[in-house]
Amino acid sequence: MSIVDTPAGRERFAPTAAAIDLPKVAARPETSPVAWAVHSWLECKRLLTAWLRDPSTTIQTIVYPALTLVMFWIVLDESISSFSGKPAVYGTVPMITLIAAMIGAVVSALGFKNEKATGLLGRFWTMPIHRAAGLTGRMLAEAIRVLVTTLIVIAVGFCIGFRFEQGPVAALGLIGIPILFGIGFAVFITAIATVTEGPLLVQLVGLLTNLLLFFNSGFVLIEAYPTWLQSTVANQPMSCAIEAMKGLSYGGPVAEPLIDTLLWVGGVILVFGYPAVRGYRKASETSG
Repeated sequence: MSIVDTPAGRERFAPTAAAIDLPKVAARPETSPVAWAVHSWLECKRLLTAWLRDPSTTIQTIVYPALTLVMFWIVLDESISSFSGKPAVYGTVPMITLIAAMIGAVVSALGFKNEKATGLLGRFWTMPIHRAAGLTGRMLAEAIRVLVTTLIVIAVGFCIGFRFEQGPVAALGLIGIPILFGIGFAVFITAIATVTEGPLLVQLVGLLTNLLLFFNSGFVLIEAYPTWLQSTVANQPMSCAIEAMKGLSYGGPVAEPLIDTLLWVGGVILVFGYPAVRGYRKASETSG
């Protein structure tokens, strides 16, 4: 504040902006890698906060998988264990983590369609935000959600006999498989969500999820299926991931089912990645 003598007396004047030595801040363009990382994290936090505040999402992604695991253990554990000679929980725990990843991705896709209908995606598109941040932030939120759900399912599994027999490194690898599987499925479901309208998305994915649920090596052993179906069941993506997770927990082959899982995930991302990106951009431009 400066004081100046005038004919009317002394008057106080606030200094002008030119007189203030302001720090110089380097503005980063919205297309920079740093902006991409920051904006993706902000989008991830927004989605995670929204999911936490939605009771139905919490039930679908956390409570439902835990209860499903307990019900499978009560109804099928003894019969499957006696048939296979191995504890059935080492198959049902991996299976439920993968099913939870798929169900959560469907819930996320429905939220995406709602954001498109309400115009929220369009408003984000007009803001100085990195164009890729919306989709990458959503994938990051999916990965965190799958991680939390997987840890909860494993915790419930520990209560009914599931253990990491192969050590801590194998345990970390086991936890990472549902995350990779979930990201691949999220890319697929995002691509589908951008081109479907109404309840068609839920119907299509519900049919796919039910088929994968009842025809995999975690539900029953491969040998329990008809001979003509065994090869299909053994090589479908869920069975590959389940067998890799069995090997990392109870013991058994790991390399081959893990490679098959990576090939499935990589193939899905390769096929549906571009449609997901293009569909997300189109949905943002036409939102509202």
